[in-house]
Amino acid sequence: MYFSFIVPVYNRPDEIDELLESLTKFNSSIPFEVVIVEDGSSIPCNDVVEKYSNQLHISYYNKPNSGPGDSRNYGMKVAKGDYFIILDSDCIIPPDYLNQVQNSLNEEYVDCFGGPDAALDSFSDIQKAINFTMTSFITTGGIRGGSEKVDKFQPRSFNMGLSKKAFEASNGFGNIHPGEDPDLSIRLWNLGFKTKLIKNAFVYHKRRISWEKFQIQVNKFGKARPILNSWYPEHTKITFWFPTLFCFGFIVALLSVLINVPYFMYLYGLYFALLFLISLLSNKSIKIAFYSIWASIIQFFGYGKGFLLSYFKVFILKQKPQEAFPELFFKK
Repeated sequence: MYFSFIVPVYNRPDEIDELLESLTKFNSSIPFEVVIVEDGSSIPCNDVVEKYSNQLHISYYNKPNSGPGDSRNYGMKVAKGDYFIILDSDCIIPPDYLNQVQNSLNEEYVDCFGGPDAALDSFSDIQKAINFTMTSFITTGGIRGGSEKVDKFQPRSFNMGLSKKAFEASNGFGNIHPGEDPDLSIRLWNLGFKTKLIKNAFVYHKRRISWEKFQIQVNKFGKARPILNSWYPEHTKITFWFPTLFCFGFIVALLSVLINVPYFMYLYGLYFALLFLISLLSNKSIKIAFYSIWASIIQFFGYGKGFLLSYFKVFILKQKPQEAFPELFFKK
């Protein structure tokens, strides 16, 4: 197969530099091209792209801002490959990545795949803690880390493969963001296409993020989920409620301490102690382990509040998602 890497970018030339450098270090002869789509940036990366023009088969497009989903669709329309690999600009790609993709597709071909994310030693302590929380089996991020059922995987658009055939049949990503990747996965299933997880096709996801930005991100994730549930009720899971229930339980535990019933808080203490220990063993850092506790609290409460608010507006008040949360929808 001939692969096309599709990378939308918005004001991130430094990230594109790191990503393209990693692509020059592939240890395979599998042919590929790189399509960079500048999504209306005020800080363009054309000079960075030019820097790698003699090392990579690369093309660069500049278009008005319309969001990452629409920019990926644009890139796939102009790409020459018969299989697209979609990456976020803040990813660094391991040298063996394309070999792992090719081998897995040769063994069991699917029209859409996803891969996990990991952290490099050079990442900041906050980035490592957030990566742990977003990928660990002990948090709601276990799905991203690869624990979801392999043959019914909803690929995430920071590391996602899509055949040209599947793209043309589905018309690609919708205009919701975040949530555009599970939306596409479900539409592909409904069209008869299969998806899967390729566990060894991981990327180093840098997550240019602070605690505040992380809270905003997971809050948007929470808001998007009830909208997807309203569109595809057959794919609703009780587990989507877990972060919200976690928040309610934590508040009840705190109130119980005030009336001298501390036993519920002991359970939360045990959970955070276990999370601390697993992070410590994984990251070999006490500081990152403490940060992981804080990241998990932000994740649970940010997602949980967003989910509850969205559920109330969409399912109770019967508001249209685009009117209830216009910030989640890009205009094409």
